[in-house]
Order: sequence, then structure tokens, then C-alpha cells
Amino acid sequence: MLKKHPRGLVFLFFTEMWERVGFYTLLAILVLYMDKALGWSDSRKGDFYGLFLALCYFVPLLGGMIGDRWLSRRTTIKIGASLMALGYIGLAVSSAAQTTTFYLGLLLVGVGTGIFKVNMSVLIGNLYVDKPRLKDAGFNIYYMGVNVGATVAPLLATFVSVVLGSYNISFWICAGGLVLALIIFQTGGQAIAPADFKAGPRTNAPVSASSPAFASSSVLGKSEERQRIVTLSILFFIVIFFWVAFYQNWFALTLFAERSTKIISWLRPETYQFFEPFFILALTPLLLALFARLNARGKEPSTPVKIFTGMLIMTVAMIVMVGASLAGGNKDLNIMSPAWLIGTYFVVTLAEILISPMGQSFVSKVAPPRLAGLMMGGWYAATAFGSYGSGFMGKFYGDFAHHQYFLLLTAVLAASAVLVLLYLKKLKRFST
Repeated sequence: MLKKHPRGLVFLFFTEMWERVGFYTLLAILVLYMDKALGWSDSRKGDFYGLFLALCYFVPLLGGMIGDRWLSRRTTIKIGASLMALGYIGLAVSSAAQTTTFYLGLLLVGVGTGIFKVNMSVLIGNLYVDKPRLKDAGFNIYYMGVNVGATVAPLLATFVSVVLGSYNISFWICAGGLVLALIIFQTGGQAIAPADFKAGPRTNAPVSASSPAFASSSVLGKSEERQRIVTLSILFFIVIFFWVAFYQNWFALTLFAERSTKIISWLRPETYQFFEPFFILALTPLLLALFARLNARGKEPSTPVKIFTGMLIMTVAMIVMVGASLAGGNKDLNIMSPAWLIGTYFVVTLAEILISPMGQSFVSKVAPPRLAGLMMGGWYAATAFGSYGSGFMGKFYGDFAHHQYFLLLTAVLAASAVLVLLYLKKLKRFST
């Protein structure tokens, strides 16, 4: 699967994997830590959950500008990873009696994540400047690195909770993941270096002006550059609603696991976070193989069509949760079969594969090269608004019947799918 791909992809894959071990260990236990260790209400948990995720995905605007204008992308990535490591240490020493380091830790992790992720995404896109047809596959492989880390994380968190009975030790594990990420990234310096350029491709890259990968501001006139920015802005607005629903994974679905789902000794609320990334690892190679076969026949769907399909599938996921709530989940009595949540995570996985890596690939293709980092930051800013919206909605999880809560999310996603369909022609224009 990797034969035709640049060597730098391997190092970026494992760097991202270990960074995600830290991040998703935090997400697996964050709401539970605020609930059990800090004793906060759903409303307060929702505020901090939403603000933290918004910070993680809004800071990429700044991170993109730093990578575009001031520092090399590799230097920016190292700074981001170092801030995250310090943030996890702050969380590790926090407690109900010491919340200052909790606040500071979340701040450092949020800022560090934002600076780190956007420049990692740009590096992945830059690796394929002379292999544009492999870019979607490259982002999917990279996204598997994200989900290897996300799969390991909740299992680590569960082990620490069950055996050691401590959330704080899990935060120390998060810091260790970042140290490993930094070591791997530094080791792969020579393989990654060719992708660390800013405006335009490497001068020795074998591309032509007719290639989609040819990225020079002299080729893109102001009018086309403006149209590309407008096209991406439309996409950014639409995907906000996907992220509002998606980030219920670590809030509403976690609370559903804790309050409405049968308690099984080995299956704790944080353990359910294992299933969605596990399904990504299982399904991504199958989808890549399917798209490769369709591509060979000239029938592979465009990236915008994949995104539209993902929106529809995510709508189905919320419908499943409406059914789970009506079947007894509304009672908060720990009587529901785990199959409801596991099935929901399976459907969410299909949607995520079609939207998240495909969206990043689309941004990489369409963004004017001199604004590549800023536009990738725009993708993450859309994620920021959506993730804040998920936390804002989460504040009211206990105030509505759960089926009403998930029904509202269903309506929002259906409306966003309609928007993708309405703008499909415009989105398709720059997607080849």
C-alpha cells in the first residue's frame, strides 16, 4: 500500500499516531474527569469541553500563518508538540483542590494541538506535489495513523482506570506520547524536509503548469484565487454541522454510555471510544481498495460527492441514537444494550472516513498555494466552531429527552447534506 508513496509519509504517520495517543486519551476521560474528580455539572462540563475543542481547532489559523510566513513547518510542529507535553503535565498534577493547573493544561494542549495539526496536514499535502492522483490515498493512510493512536488511547485509559484507579496517571501517559512523537519526527527530518516549502512547489518537482499540483501565485490569477477561497469557505460553513454531531462522541455518547447503557465489567464509559477508531482501521483499507478500483475504471466519485455521502451517513447515525433513546435510553437506568452505541460508532466511522480525510485533501488541492497553511487553518476553524457547538449543545443533554436531543442533531445534519447538494457543482470545479 505504501510502495508508491513518499518515504516521509511513514514518519508523519507515526508522529501523528503518538500525538493522537495523547490527545485521545485526554478526550476519553476529559468529561469523566470533570464529572467524577472535579464534581462539575453537565452545564459547566459542556462549557469547558466546547471551549477546549474550539481552541484546539481555532488556533490552526494562527498555526497556519506561522508555518506560512515566519517559521518552517517542522519548527512550528516541534513547538506545538512541546506545548502539548507541558499541558498534559499540568493536567496530571491537577485535582479538585488544584484546578489552576487544569485550566493551564487545557490551554497549553489546545494551543499546541492547533499549531501542530495544521502544519502536519500541509506537510502531507506537500509530499504529493508531484503525485496528485495519490493525494486522497495519502491522506487516508495518514488518517489511519490518527486512528491507530485513537484506538490505543481509550484502552490505555481503561487499563489505568481499572487497575490503578487514577485519571491523573493517564495524563502522564499523554505527555509520554508527545515525547515519542517528537523523537520520531526528528528522526525523519531528511525524509520530511522536501515537503517543508511554502508558496509554490519545490523547484525540482516534475510538474507542469497544467497539473493540479502546480501551485504558483503567478499561475493563479486574482479572480481564480478568490473563487477558490469562496469555494473553500462554502465547504467550511457546511462541515461545521458535521462536527457539531461528531464531537458528541466524547460528550453525549459518553454520558449515554455512563448513564443509560448496561454496565459490563470490562466495558467502561471511556472504553466505547475504542470502537470508532478501530472501525476506521478496519474499514479504511477496504474503502481505499474500492476507490482504487473505481479510479481505474474512471468511476471514482469526486471528493465533494464523498463528503455529501458522508453527511447522509452521519444523519443515519443520529437516527440510530434517536431509536436507542426511545427504546429505553431516555430513562438513564443503565439498561440499554452496548450494541446501540457500538452500532452508532460503526455508522459514524463510515461518515468520518468520507468527510475528514477527504475534506483535508480537498483543501490541499483547492487552496491557493501562498495561503495553503491559512486555508488548512480555515478547515480547522470550521472544526472549532462545530466542536464548540457540540459542547454548547451538551450543556442541555440532561434538560431534554435524549431522543429529542439526537433528533435535533438529525435535522441539522440533514440540512447540511442538502447544502452540499446545492453547492455540489461549485465544489466539484476545483476538485480534480
